[in-house]
Amino acid sequence: MNIAPYDVAIIGGGPAGLGAAIALGRSRRTVLVIDAGQPRNAPADGAHNVLGLEGITPGELLARGHAEASTYGVTFLGGAVRTAAHDEGGFRLTVELPDGGAGAVVGGSPATGDSRPTTVRARRLILATGLVDVLPDVQGVREGWGHSVLHCPYCHGWEVRDQRIGILAGDARAAHQALLFHQLSDRVTILPGWNSQEKGTPGVAWEAGDDDALLKALGVPVASAPVTALCLDGARVRAALLADGSRLELDAVVVAPSFVARTELYEQLGGDAEEQPMGRAIPADPMGRTPVPGVWVAGNAQNPMAMVSASSASGVQAGAAVNADLALEDAERRIHTR
Repeated sequence: MNIAPYDVAIIGGGPAGLGAAIALGRSRRTVLVIDAGQPRNAPADGAHNVLGLEGITPGELLARGHAEASTYGVTFLGGAVRTAAHDEGGFRLTVELPDGGAGAVVGGSPATGDSRPTTVRARRLILATGLVDVLPDVQGVREGWGHSVLHCPYCHGWEVRDQRIGILAGDARAAHQALLFHQLSDRVTILPGWNSQEKGTPGVAWEAGDDDALLKALGVPVASAPVTALCLDGARVRAALLADGSRLELDAVVVAPSFVARTELYEQLGGDAEEQPMGRAIPADPMGRTPVPGVWVAGNAQNPMAMVSASSASGVQAGAAVNADLALEDAERRIHTR
């Protein structure tokens, strides 16, 4: 199945992608949002620091954004983009539809169920593909992720204020997290982790080192031994089990994931991802323009630290920049024709 060319294809339907879609739709561009339906913050109980929508569930936020974009003529396609290539005047994408096409949405209507890959063409691309949180390999971390296993004091800290908080320490970020979460609770404890990534070996236990003075000044103790597992009741942390056999009662655990942006499509188009202090990402200027001509990026794919509002804002900026780029190209084409 081939879909008629669009001005812009946006890959990813999270806050960044929807922000870009609305900006472009309001500029009367033909826009297709392709979304695989795997939002990063799906496990979270709520989205915070979203002005006017504090605590809204991630699903409700995306549903509202989807509806708003649709009022400006934005088209949606449910599926995963498998390949991206340069094409005459733009780009060619192949999209794998879920269940052989069933349930995919094109312009608000169900697709036909055609099992062949869908081909999409667009003059410009915005990559709002997000990132993957690579979590510490400790039993219980993934089960509690987004509920009582947290990483950001601004996203989830208020919800665990005054509670017993453990900071799972694997590198220098632990002291920084202790500093910020100590602002929310005076019951913070460092849980030493293993700093080796080698399979089958526990490695060496984390040590405070130069951060020891800071932790002592804050009154943040370090647990007696490295953590071996978290005990949960459903998705709620109840305790940490330590390597010396002891058990530390807790209400929440803070971790420091590695942030790995989804860069595969960018690399297919000839781009090079970059290693940043917080993880792997797609390089771009402040408006989201990447070194690959015709390709912009928005949200966590560019800035791993961007929260929901910042991701949405970066999408709006990228959408505005793409619209201006297309407008200039159209004007230059008219000049050449005359």
